[in-house]
Amino acid sequence: MQTLDEMLTASPWAQALPPDHLQRARAAIIVRDLEPGAYVCHKGDPANVWVGVIDGLVKLSSLSDSGKSVTFAAVPANSWFGEGSVFKKEARKYDVVALRESRVALMPEATFFWLLDTSIPFNRFILTQLNERLGQFMGAFEHDRLLEPEARVARTIANMLHPQLYPGHESAIEISQDELSHLVGASRQRISQALQVLEKSGLIKVTYRMITVLDVEGLRSFGN
Repeated sequence: MQTLDEMLTASPWAQALPPDHLQRARAAIIVRDLEPGAYVCHKGDPANVWVGVIDGLVKLSSLSDSGKSVTFAAVPANSWFGEGSVFKKEARKYDVVALRESRVALMPEATFFWLLDTSIPFNRFILTQLNERLGQFMGAFEHDRLLEPEARVARTIANMLHPQLYPGHESAIEISQDELSHLVGASRQRISQALQVLEKSGLIKVTYRMITVLDVEGLRSFGN
């Protein structure tokens, strides 16, 4: 599994810090290893940490009292999330669950706010992160209501290559059809059918637990 230091090397905000600031931030981060199905945090917990995925894949989801669930995002390695909840110092609005064996980084809120107070590059990174995430969620809201399942799968795959929110993945996404079904909110059979359509369209190549994107712009516009 990737280490915290390797993840920080891939994090633009970390590389923009002076060495002493980076050392202080790194020393405060808590690293946790998780088995599939384990919780990073629960809905209703205090949002007192900024979360990074060092390795693996986690999902952000919510389960209603009636048993209905919705998945907001699947977050791969080298990605950070939860800055909005930390900002507002509110109870977390979603569960964070490992979809596979994963390693996460937990930055305490005190360190998060210290970086905001002392680092202009960190501020710029967080502002861009919030703006890009808002755009992604607005797009997902629209797609969920207006698009057919094949197009929703296409947008979901394209979103996982977002260079700001999920950096360093180029064209290959390590994800199973079961994991993708959780993210899209469709059955595994429906996901399999959609992947076949996208593969026949020349947009992706599907192998075991791996989707290689051949045309990311084609995925973004599929179904328009």
